[in-house]
Amino acid sequence: MAAISFSHITKRFPGALALSNVSFDVRAGSCHAVCGENGAGKSTLGKILAGLQRPDDGEIQLEGRPARFDSPRDALASGVAMVHQELAFCENLTVAENLCLGKLPRRFGFVRRDVTHSRAKELLATIGATIDPSRPMDTLTVAEQQLVQIAGAVGAGARVIVFDEPTSSLGGDDAERLFTLIGELQARGVTIIYVSHRMMEIHRLCDEITVLRDGQHVVTRPANELDEGALIQLMIGRRLEQYFPTAAGEERGEERLRVEGLARGAAFSGVSFTLHAGEVLGLAGLIGAGRSEIAQSIFGLEPATHGTVWVRGVRAAIRSARDAVRLRIGFVPEDRKKQGLVLSMRTGENSTLPTLPLFARMGWIDRTRESGVIQQLFERLRVRATPQAVTAELSGGNQQKIVMAKWLAADCDILILDEPTRGVDVGAKAELHAWIDELASRGCAVLLISSELPELINLSTRILVLRNGRVVGEVSRSDVTQEGLLRLMTGTAATALPAA
Repeated sequence: MAAISFSHITKRFPGALALSNVSFDVRAGSCHAVCGENGAGKSTLGKILAGLQRPDDGEIQLEGRPARFDSPRDALASGVAMVHQELAFCENLTVAENLCLGKLPRRFGFVRRDVTHSRAKELLATIGATIDPSRPMDTLTVAEQQLVQIAGAVGAGARVIVFDEPTSSLGGDDAERLFTLIGELQARGVTIIYVSHRMMEIHRLCDEITVLRDGQHVVTRPANELDEGALIQLMIGRRLEQYFPTAAGEERGEERLRVEGLARGAAFSGVSFTLHAGEVLGLAGLIGAGRSEIAQSIFGLEPATHGTVWVRGVRAAIRSARDAVRLRIGFVPEDRKKQGLVLSMRTGENSTLPTLPLFARMGWIDRTRESGVIQQLFERLRVRATPQAVTAELSGGNQQKIVMAKWLAADCDILILDEPTRGVDVGAKAELHAWIDELASRGCAVLLISSELPELINLSTRILVLRNGRVVGEVSRSDVTQEGLLRLMTGTAATALPAA
């Protein structure tokens, strides 16, 4: 029996068709994956089901009965809840107050704290969570906040729960606990809709898979009928072999960047390397190895305390990001939302933030000239949004393209990329990989930091390995293997390769 039936669902936004005539069923008690590229319509479909948005056309049936929700409250009253990718709470309130918002128990006009506390404790107990209801939300980890959100859904009697990219901010142990909880919810008869782009999670958790592409339904099949290669091809419309481009950087050009004896407190020390035009130099290491800290120091965000940096053969004093931009160094940070974008601004405005002086004339911005450049950037990077769209409303992949567009506009010939494909789907990854490859082939010098070893191995000309803030080895593309890199990263290699 179908718990949910989507029938001809269509949703339009200004300048974009998010969903077009989407129809499929979700079996009761199943874990059903909804996959697709960023911008394919996955989250939009989940928000429609959870009452956050209304479809322009089409119908949803819940257990055979038509359902139309005007708000999340309506959806929850009918047994549908959503665990959001971007957790939203009143962080200055306690766990209990957040769980009881909208229905705070009162007496004579005053909130009954004891009843609020006991009710929250009961809700948390429904999923086995042991979080103290009196703790302020801002003291909880991301994983704990997610548990609070799940407790609110399950405790309210939700029979259908939509999980939207639930592991995007979780570490390995927290993700494992979430997977166990999802299994327990299924055992109770709860239907799970799992929106994700992570292949391993999908095949581990899900019974059936629905693929969306460009807002349209492509296929719904049992998970065991789709291996990773077939699933990626359905999602992005091309073969797995095209996932990584032909690597550039085989012929190095002039030296663009040289780092000698760079150090900053306990973060890293004695770091030396060179980076040449047309080269992609990878930085590998475990979390805490010092990769991001080195990148931030080179870009002037956290200047090093010792060592020297040479740019195009000239010693450079980079004390701020402004100094780095002046030297045509660009930086795509690890956290695009906190460090790379102003989410409240429009996409076009974000794209030209570092280069506004180039469009100024007598103190005024030449909007016509700026718009022309923005249009070229959007076409080149295949941004699926208009320059007038609010950046916060874009998918993760399109937001990442906007971050990168800034440095294309600035004509940087040294580019530092810190986890450039984190939180984006396989289609957007393929596009970003091709963009990195194209930059290197045009002579840009790229410093690439990534925790995904296949990405690092396939895109890099050579790889520096960091451990505990020090360079412990260098591996060329022809000699690199995942096992060898892991041994160097963890210190289990029989003999470490010498650093260049």
